Amino acid sequence: MFIANELRKTNIAEYLLYMWQVEDTIRAFGCSIGRIRREYIDRFDYTDEQKEDEADWFGNLIRMMNQEDCREQGHLQINKVTMQTLTELHAQLLSSPKFPFYNAAYYKVLPFIVELRNHGANKDENEIETCFNALYGTMMLRLQKKEITPNTQAAVKEITTFIGMLSDYYKKDKEEGLKFEN
Repeated sequence: MFIANELRKTNIAEYLLYMWQVEDTIRAFGCSIGRIRREYIDRFDYTDEQKEDEADWFGNLIRMMNQEDCREQGHLQINKVTMQTLTELHAQLLSSPKFPFYNAAYYKVLPFIVELRNHGANKDENEIETCFNALYGTMMLRLQKKEITPNTQAAVKEITTFIGMLSDYYKKDKEEGLKFEN
């Protein structure tokens, strides 16, 4: 909760990736708040009150996962809404002539998106979701200490730059509003 709250304010892309990891953490503990409390939350150097707040937050997420039928796979509606917001911002940035650097970054990363889709990525997902799935998958490979090919590393570097730019525009839009018209 504490990490998520901070990331939501500072970097929406890192927040979304973190929330996907939280969903997987919940699944790894069998959607059991007791196990999460004992085997996960108690490992942190939190006060008793912070541990209770964290347990409440995880408990709420578990309830939502049960209600939204994503105990086994998929994402919570709150995360889907965040993804949709980023996708809409992406479309606005691309359609406006006021953001040429964003357009350049997009066209630089587009071949990687096409390649990911041709190699088994879900063809129904949007381009931003494809980018996030590539970043998340690479993050999981790193956590598992598995090899990441040089081609994948190059693609992820470009995708990271692109999604970082989208995240920066998201923050700027929330703080001061972006002007999309000419």
